[in-house]
Amino acid sequence: MLNLVNLTLRRGTEALLRDASATVRPGERVGLVGANGTGKSSLFALIRGELQPDAGECTLPPGLVMAHVAQETDATERPAVEFVMDGDAELREIESQLRDAEAADQGERIATLHGRIDSIGGYSARARAGALMHGLGFGPDDENTPVARFSGGWRMRLNLARALMCRSDLLLLDEPTNHLDLDAVLWLQDWLRSYPGTLLLIAHDRDFLDAVTQRILHLEQQTIHGYTGNYSDFERQRAERLAQQQAAYERQQAEIQRIQRFVDRFRAQATKARQAQSRVKTLERMEALSPAHVDSPFRFAFREPTHLPRPLLTLDKVSTGYDHTPVVSGINLALAPGDRLGILGPNGAGKSTLVRLLAGEQALLSGSREPAHQLRIGYFAQHQLEQLDPNASPVVHLQRLDDKAKELDLRNYLGGFGFQGDMALSPVAPFSGGEKARLVLAMLVYQRPNLLLLDEPTNHLDLDMRHALTMALQDYAGALVVIAHDRHLLRSTTDRLLLVADGRASAFDGDLDDYARWLAERRTAGTPAAARSADGGSGNRKEQRQRAAERRKQLQPLRKEVKRLESDVERLSARVQEVEDALADPALYEESAAARLQELLSEQARLRDDMERRESDWMDAMERLEQAENEEDPA
Repeated sequence: MLNLVNLTLRRGTEALLRDASATVRPGERVGLVGANGTGKSSLFALIRGELQPDAGECTLPPGLVMAHVAQETDATERPAVEFVMDGDAELREIESQLRDAEAADQGERIATLHGRIDSIGGYSARARAGALMHGLGFGPDDENTPVARFSGGWRMRLNLARALMCRSDLLLLDEPTNHLDLDAVLWLQDWLRSYPGTLLLIAHDRDFLDAVTQRILHLEQQTIHGYTGNYSDFERQRAERLAQQQAAYERQQAEIQRIQRFVDRFRAQATKARQAQSRVKTLERMEALSPAHVDSPFRFAFREPTHLPRPLLTLDKVSTGYDHTPVVSGINLALAPGDRLGILGPNGAGKSTLVRLLAGEQALLSGSREPAHQLRIGYFAQHQLEQLDPNASPVVHLQRLDDKAKELDLRNYLGGFGFQGDMALSPVAPFSGGEKARLVLAMLVYQRPNLLLLDEPTNHLDLDMRHALTMALQDYAGALVVIAHDRHLLRSTTDRLLLVADGRASAFDGDLDDYARWLAERRTAGTPAAARSADGGSGNRKEQRQRAAERRKQLQPLRKEVKRLESDVERLSARVQEVEDALADPALYEESAAARLQELLSEQARLRDDMERRESDWMDAMERLEQAENEEDPA
């Protein structure tokens, strides 16, 4: 399908690739990864014919139909669904020929062209375009809305839908999730897994790469290394190589210890068995991936907040919205230091509105918002990137926050965010979106917030920076509230989920896999019949619901066992803490209290043994439950 042989590719005087070779076979789904500036997007431009190799070859089969997402969209008055359908160039060409044949009254040719339209599924093209738009978050009323009326982010979704509309042999996707929310990411993930052609994907979303790709091409040090498997497989394989270096190995161990401390804290506070199991799986993955990032240029930690009042912020019976119209109502929420809250919900349900309310930037329609006297909020949102002073350097931005800080200290601090050398003193105007996002994060971290509000913080961040942010958040002492389409970040940094849907905000009793199932059921229920047919048929929904109900009934005893064991672990943990508090009393170590000391030490040993056994049983039960839930339904 695609052959790169001894390829050298330059941008200006800089060699991005030198004598690099790789082969992509038909039908493969390949992830293209590497640090910013290694040449991923330039390689895409080469494949599209927009660049020429400086040496070597890049060959593709003749007659190949290639699709990619355009980066610009004209402000046309063309209806959105027609714009998406334009992605099927062959259909549009046949339609044009048909109009000419009808004008010339060529009966035989008209019949032939109708047959060609039927053979390529042209008569269901509009339903197919509508299904693509629906999956990417557009509503039914959006289909006939002129393209010019959509914002930049929504036009990028239209460009993506248009690329997917093309019945291509090769699909090139460069950061397709950047302008999507979690709902659309999950839909796109499923769509790409069933894509019959060859896929080349650039993405900085680890879970997305894991779900979609079968092979990884890694660009580093001006060459291309191929790895079999998905992104996690690539990280493990690369980690094994890097761990052979002593310096890399030592840093790996330090990262793993940080991860373990965070997971230990989580397990001590866990209240939901499924989330606990999800977290343990995250640890297993992170232990392997940490060494793969030892050469990352990013390394920072959140500074300890000056004050940690309890609670930090309370919402009581709050309703909020716009123009006196509620978007989310009945919000009851208390945030305290150590809280880790992920916000889920369909597109447009009010997730960002809720975060703006927490930040104090959104008006209340009713209820009360009670901040602590010493509340210090760090709020990250995409609009804040545009609020940076384009003529000021990263150092100047920090000096405006702390005019007493020494420039050398600020430059050392900024180095952990990738602003090194002259870059720390350069105006931010020409910075990329990822560089501006890193600067906003650096400014937030510097101010020592005790409540951190992150609305899609990983947009434009590469994998190394996402990893550094995840590690820093795990040691953060304040409260965290995050909206993200990056599921790895959500799994690794939150232990509670809040669902915003249908005008309400309520605790979500499940993990991200449960949320994906909830979304799929909701999407199926709300998809028009024609669109469901275009996606492969609606199936017998009543029968599916009956099977699902029977499945839940079969799993109920195992779920009860998990709940019982979880309660036992929590009870034993609380008693161990009581005994250890008692053992901390100095009076207990006087000679007159020897009998009581021996009694408490014996109880401590017995409780620890009991808790270890119960915890092991609990984890085994959770694993059995997860395996049972993941088994294919025989029906």
